[in-house]
Amino acid sequence: MKGAVAVVTVGLMFAFVAPPGVAAAPDAGATPPGPGQPGEYRPVRGPSGPAEHRFLQKSTPGQDLPRHAYDRAAAEAAALPVTGGEWTSIGPANIGGRVTDLALDPHVRDTIYAAAASGGLWRSSDAGASFQPAWPDSFTQAMGAVAAAGDGTLYAGTGEANPGGGSLTYTGTGVYRSTDRGATWTNIGLKDSGAIGKIVVDPSDPRRLFVAAAGSLFNPGGDRGVYRSTNGGNTWVRVLAGATDTTGATEVMFDPSNPQRLYAVMWDHRRQPNLRSYSGVGSGVYRSTDGGNTWTRLDGLVPAAADLGRIGLGVAPSDPRRLYAIIGRGPSSSNFFDGFYTSRDGGDSWSRLPDNEDLAGSQSSYAWWFGKVWVDPRNANHVHVAGIALLTSQDGGRSWDADDDSMHVDHHAMVWDPRDNRRVYLGNDGGVYRSDSNGRRGTWVASQHQPFTQFYSGAITPQDPARVSGGTQDNGSLRSWTRRGWQLYVGGDGEENLINPTDVNNVFACYQYGNCFRSVDGGEHLTYFTGATTANRRNWFTPVQFDPVNPNVMYYGGNRLNRSVDNGVTWTPISPDLTGGPGQDAYPFGTITTVAAAASNSNVVWVGTDDGRVWVTPDLGSTWQLRLSGQPWVTRVAVSPTNATTAYVTLSGYRAGSYQPHVLMTNDAGATWTDLTGNLPQAPVNDIVLGSGSELFAATDQGVFISTAAGTWQRLGSGLPLVPVDDIEYDPTRQRLVAATFGRSMYQLTVP
Repeated sequence: MKGAVAVVTVGLMFAFVAPPGVAAAPDAGATPPGPGQPGEYRPVRGPSGPAEHRFLQKSTPGQDLPRHAYDRAAAEAAALPVTGGEWTSIGPANIGGRVTDLALDPHVRDTIYAAAASGGLWRSSDAGASFQPAWPDSFTQAMGAVAAAGDGTLYAGTGEANPGGGSLTYTGTGVYRSTDRGATWTNIGLKDSGAIGKIVVDPSDPRRLFVAAAGSLFNPGGDRGVYRSTNGGNTWVRVLAGATDTTGATEVMFDPSNPQRLYAVMWDHRRQPNLRSYSGVGSGVYRSTDGGNTWTRLDGLVPAAADLGRIGLGVAPSDPRRLYAIIGRGPSSSNFFDGFYTSRDGGDSWSRLPDNEDLAGSQSSYAWWFGKVWVDPRNANHVHVAGIALLTSQDGGRSWDADDDSMHVDHHAMVWDPRDNRRVYLGNDGGVYRSDSNGRRGTWVASQHQPFTQFYSGAITPQDPARVSGGTQDNGSLRSWTRRGWQLYVGGDGEENLINPTDVNNVFACYQYGNCFRSVDGGEHLTYFTGATTANRRNWFTPVQFDPVNPNVMYYGGNRLNRSVDNGVTWTPISPDLTGGPGQDAYPFGTITTVAAAASNSNVVWVGTDDGRVWVTPDLGSTWQLRLSGQPWVTRVAVSPTNATTAYVTLSGYRAGSYQPHVLMTNDAGATWTDLTGNLPQAPVNDIVLGSGSELFAATDQGVFISTAAGTWQRLGSGLPLVPVDDIEYDPTRQRLVAATFGRSMYQLTVP
């Protein structure tokens, strides 16, 4: 079962990597093509304005994400009994995923900790070559920060402070402490912090630490600002509050020569259903000279302003009076590069450095996604700035080099090894990299084992259980059947993937907005076919589906449904616009999100939309019947293999005090519906699969669940981390279920 959408997160940016046999796109946002030849590669773009697809899928129309909705759903999931066997990881382990922070063990050489955005905390004991879990599977996997105290105590902050563009980053459950190098963890407070941007520990006192709490992205108030603990996190005092109730802290750092002198970055930001507010009067840089008791805003850098966005700050350890700052400024929906500055007197005065095309271009409108500056501990003129590319200056910010071809793009974390003056580690959307040449271009080596890839979709085949593919956040569409293991074969943000159940070499892969390719040789050569389809609008995750009986018949959903009878070479629209059109500020988007053809009757096709509609045609598109409306985002429609009038619908959205259904069923072609949500956790349901018997399998933001009786659900299997599952694929010939997770790669299970 396949079709629609999946999830969160993550970043709007992507690097288009040309797959074999396809020329790289000059502009992935080019004008949508009109009718064209299938092989003509003219990428289509999405709707204008902020691309809020992942967030809107997880919210309910007209509502913010309710405070602690994820936590409540997690508690509901944990209370359910477990049935079935053991989930096992099937990779990929060699690709990686977004890393938000890094920390080195102060006592054990070559040991580094990596915080994965939605994949938990990981430890490497071989200088970053491979990573193993250092975080409980049963805890939230959303991570923002990690720090190691001088006595070896680890601190982890949950919830990602990078808010994404077209994605939704998950909130956390506070700060945690481990005294056994990550074997066990204890929650030590700030549970309402939403997201943690940074944790720093006084190098002279391992029990004195500061936390930059960004706050909930979706709700004002809560634990946000800079917090101090003098007893290892047993108690906390907020020492710096924001100027508004939507202002939190993204950065806090010590003056390396004086632990009583600190700097903090505050950021005023909030996400709402049809608005990104990524700038505000609360944004700014602050300094304390008395251990955090009082703070002064550094207005000499930039005064308070409504259009002031995220700021990145760096302190030079070899010259602590030398500071660097990168400023984001612009309208609320995006922040643009607005200059790079330096101070030589600890922040009293600032000078704007020459603007640089590489620096500005890499930040572009993404200042809200980065906001990091790192300074070489031994050379105050050697500076790195996070961006799409890694920006490097060797002359104190007067000139820059942009490295976007020797490693993955979108950078978020960096740390130098104090034991080796040439070794530095880097975390980006492709995982962890290490350089033994002080970060020089071309010297970065990726970790070879980091199984925390964020999947949006998966594809399997009954012909070969080892053949798996899937679409991922910022790591493209990946396939398992190369001699080098999992490898990318279509770039961008990977979306829909398909493998022909009767021909393993006939594969399909898409990137965002329905830009799709087909291949007849396992992905070695690809043909772009989106230009042959007809649509005014296409969703970020555009559904593409085989007919369940004849894979030469295929369906593609824009705002109209397209059908192919020659395996995706040519396409014909078989429906009118099945949506209500784009709403105010293009929300909802007015697109089809899921397609399901009936195996028992080739004339019957069901579709669902992002504006809560479910349609069915009994005559292959000659007529269409609206069978459901007024619902949240429809993530999946699944049809009984033996009865075309029996269908199951899953709905997304965290509910704000409203127990609208997440799973519905009809036995009469949609004339009436039965709510099967029952005791299922009140979280978005992303996929539903019908088993070989009466069982239903549901993929949710809280894992995978099974029902054998209407409305009664159990957690399926043990060993699956508490991570969103965006797609599940079922092979009834082997009773095998594969889960594509958003943060822990893929897992499989032999089902009951």
